[in-house]
Amino acid sequence: MRWVVFLRAVNVGGANRCQPALVAKQLSKFGVINIGAVGTFVVRENVSESVLRNAIAKKLPFKCEIMICPARDIIKLASRDPFARQPAGPNITRFVNVLAKRLPSPPPLPVSLPSGDDWLLKIVAIEDRFVLGLYRREMKAISYLGKVEKLLGVPATNRNWNTIQKVAQILNDT
Repeated sequence: MRWVVFLRAVNVGGANRCQPALVAKQLSKFGVINIGAVGTFVVRENVSESVLRNAIAKKLPFKCEIMICPARDIIKLASRDPFARQPAGPNITRFVNVLAKRLPSPPPLPVSLPSGDDWLLKIVAIEDRFVLGLYRREMKAISYLGKVEKLLGVPATNRNWNTIQKVAQILNDT
């Protein structure tokens, strides 16, 4: 099975330093492709999730959450436009939080932080392990991204919607 891997809380410098290109090279036997510098990988070879998880963990010099999703789930998510009825523009960023596990009982949606029409972050959908949302390009908005994880009670890692679309395109091309 093909997979998509998302590492949580890694950096290209400083604490939890990770060199994603080097990790991908070290795991080339699995057909790993590095997507940017934030710890997102496409795995093209047929490998079990447990073998893949162990191989990645051994390549990292620190412990971190490793979210592994079947490639078909990413393709399905990106195949439609979940943001079609949402506001758009240069001051709004579309994002996906990948959860470590499914939520037992998702909150009623939408969730706006802070509440009301003056939201800085808004969760618009939760599909399986994916939390879809928007945030305004304002300094205060970044602090609300960390609050999503606390609100849901499940470890999560954040990616821009553009990254998810890029991953889906690579999966569709291979």
